[in-house]
Formats: sequence, C-alpha cells, structure tokens
Amino acid sequence: MNRSPLNWPVIRLLVAKDWQLFQQQLAACVFGGIVALCLIGMATGWSFYLGSLLLIVMLVCTSCFSISNSLLVERKEHTLAFVMSLPVTPLDYYLSKLIGNLVTFLVPFLAMLAGTVLVILYTPLPDGLVVLSLLIFGHVLLAYAVSLSVAMAVESEGWNIFAMIASMLLINPLIMLLGQIPAINDHVKADTIYFAPVAVAILLAQATLSVVVLAATGWVHCRKKSFY
Repeated sequence: MNRSPLNWPVIRLLVAKDWQLFQQQLAACVFGGIVALCLIGMATGWSFYLGSLLLIVMLVCTSCFSISNSLLVERKEHTLAFVMSLPVTPLDYYLSKLIGNLVTFLVPFLAMLAGTVLVILYTPLPDGLVVLSLLIFGHVLLAYAVSLSVAMAVESEGWNIFAMIASMLLINPLIMLLGQIPAINDHVKADTIYFAPVAVAILLAQATLSVVVLAATGWVHCRKKSFY
C-alpha cells in the first residue's frame, strides 16, 4: 500500500511550536530541580528528604506541563482545526506531537537525572543510592509514556488527568516495594554501586514498556485515515 511521504518541514515547525510553548515552564522546572539537588547534596537528614520530595515534584510537573501544553491546551483552545489546514497527515501530526513531547520532557528529565547521579557521586551521600535513583527515574519515564499515550489516544480531559495523576502517584508504592527487595535495599547505603540482577531486570522492563506503549500508540495512529 502506497503511503505519502512524511512532511518533515511542517513536523519540525510543529515541534518547534511545542518547544516554544514550554520554555517558561521548562526554566521553572529546571530551576526547581537545581534547588532540589542542592538540598540533596547537603547530605543531612532533613535536606535530603526535602530535596528528594522537591525533585520528584519537579519531575511530575515537567511531565504534566509537557503533555498539557502540547495536547490538552491545544484541544481546549480548538487549534487542531488550524493544524488540519496544513499539508499534514494524521501520521505527521502524531510524529510532531511525539517528538515535541519527548524533547520537551527529556531535556529537563535527563538534566535532573545527570544532576542526581553527579550529586550522589560527589557528595558524602552513599554511592549505592545511584541504583535506587535510576529505578525511580525509570518509573517516571514509564509513567510519562503511559500518560502521553493516553493523552494522544483519548479525547477526554478527565481521563487524561486521571492517567497522569494515577501513574505518578505510584512512585511511593514503588519506593516501598524496592525497600522490601534485599538485593536492592541492602546496597542503598553502601559506598559502591551494585546493580543487582533484579534491579537490572526492573530497569529493562521500565525501558521496554515505555517503548512498547509509545509504539502501540503510533501503530494505532498509522492506521488512521483522518484526524478523528
């Protein structure tokens, strides 16, 4: 079956539009992440707890702002009609939203991930926290992939908000669950980084599920012949 070629110039313009809409929130989230990492780096009980909580809040805000600005607000303001007037197909539109959302989310996400690892390695904090941190960041990435897929597939704003909140609220149960796994919990306070097989399996599962969820959503959009 013949398919029309992707309109990459228009896709790039739509991605740039989403990036411009997210710049202010991006700056706020990155600043909040820096403050959180400074608190974590102080390596005291109260500062570590407060900094960790603030860092998770910034990650959640980054995820929600990225999806809201790109998809939910666009639907509320009915700007899809303008996009439909452009020479784009449903697949072009899907790719622009996928790439735009991944860029706006992954830039601050990777910055905070790198900052977290560096703070742990170059402060008195135990290096064993690196594995636990990666698992938490992996969950945030998976939760974002699920929320993004729901937002692109479901028109209901209520279900979109429910998906974002529900997926992110699972962070606390995840931390409690990881604390019950001896192969992970026993090495959190160690001065060396130990990737237990179960930790590697969880990380691989998080990454694989994130890709599968987005790929499944893309497959559905590839089959669409119209925007509705």
